[in-house]
Amino acid sequence: MSHAYIFSTIVFTALSQLLMRWQVGLAGPMPADVWGKAGFVWALLLNPWIIASVVSTFLAGVSWMMALTRFEISYAYPFSALTYVLVLVAGVLLFQDGLNVGKLAGTALVVLGIVVMARFS
Repeated sequence: MSHAYIFSTIVFTALSQLLMRWQVGLAGPMPADVWGKAGFVWALLLNPWIIASVVSTFLAGVSWMMALTRFEISYAYPFSALTYVLVLVAGVLLFQDGLNVGKLAGTALVVLGIVVMARFS
């Protein structure tokens, strides 16, 4: 059950990033002038999906605090790299982000590193 705290940290962090990417992508290009940028950011901050993203980030932090009550940080922290894997896969599936051999190889190395770390800790 303790690993659920680590898992929920990963899920909430990825969800936050994906919601942010989705809504920023819909918002269009950022204006060039300072007041336009301020209005752009303010409109995003009032967007319910962006608020959900911020809440998700907060919940990830709470989950992380709970995880740290159960595990040494040197054991728990490397699992946070799984967020990268989850966001990469979701980015490809949801936003048609590019995928190439380099990204696949890097992702495989990240997963291999987490497996080695978890196995020998």
